[in-house]
Amino acid sequence: MTSLIDVIFLLLLFFMLSSTFSRFAEVEISAAAGGAAAASSDTAPAFLRLGPDTLSLNGQETVLDDLQSAFDDLRETSDETSTPVIVSLRDEVSSQRLTDLLVALRRVERVTITILGAT
Repeated sequence: MTSLIDVIFLLLLFFMLSSTFSRFAEVEISAAAGGAAAASSDTAPAFLRLGPDTLSLNGQETVLDDLQSAFDDLRETSDETSTPVIVSLRDEVSSQRLTDLLVALRRVERVTITILGAT
């Protein structure tokens, strides 16, 4: 019985040392600084409302794959370098759905993201 336990521990050690642990994807989230003054900009923020099955940008329904073109259309009317985006979550939104949105927003250039709590 003792030799069986030794073999099991050796196998466990072998598989732990021979396997690789890699991160498949990361979404960087940073906390807002408390009491920080808002940037003085005259640009109206874009408003994203995320539901479990829906996504709307400034009140118009869209999908995750079309966010880049939707923001490009939004920037045609504005000459600002960075677009502030406010993301509002509905109650039923899962963390995976929010992560998918953040990954899609990462591909959009020149946006600053603020996430509101669930409503």
